[in-house]
Amino acid sequence: MSPPVPDQRPSAGLATQGARAVTAAVLVLAVTAVMWLLEIVDVATDNSLDRYGIQPRDVADLPDIFTAPFLHGGFDHLTGNTVPFVVLGFLAAWRGIAKFLGMSLIVIVTGGLGVWFTGSANTLGSSILIFGFFGYLLGRGVFERRVLDIVIAVAVVAFYGTLVFGVLPSDPRISWQGHLFGLIGGVAAAWALRRSAHA
Repeated sequence: MSPPVPDQRPSAGLATQGARAVTAAVLVLAVTAVMWLLEIVDVATDNSLDRYGIQPRDVADLPDIFTAPFLHGGFDHLTGNTVPFVVLGFLAAWRGIAKFLGMSLIVIVTGGLGVWFTGSANTLGSSILIFGFFGYLLGRGVFERRVLDIVIAVAVVAFYGTLVFGVLPSDPRISWQGHLFGLIGGVAAAWALRRSAHA
């Protein structure tokens, strides 16, 4: 008996892409829901969660680099971050959840340590991840050189290209360090997680 032949029909590929899209959407929306829940708790408890932001150069505070990207300084802050987090996060997660999680870890560590070493005030907010997603999508277009990745990178620049100005010192209430090092982390993740030449 001949071995089964894998289904090579276009519909099979579309089904796989559809499943990935659904998984990516569910994951990113779930994380977004958690951030909103955390902010509700924070406001209800007189901003008690803000202490889990990044306190620069406080060794005891180093673990908070993992909590800071999911906390916000009020609903205005969270509202401003929600749409770019969902859009860029979905595009970053769509091509594979494992790579997305690896990339997010690289961004959190790179962005968090960058803020810890160079920041000047308690820092929190998902903009570290947003700039990381942005850098990752751009880097993936450059390093992967697949048509879809290039198209996504071009679209991201068209819609969110002005984000790059956020890496410059401007408003003292905004952590440009988190933006800059999040972006660096995203590009580094795109390089580290790129396909091998023989993949």
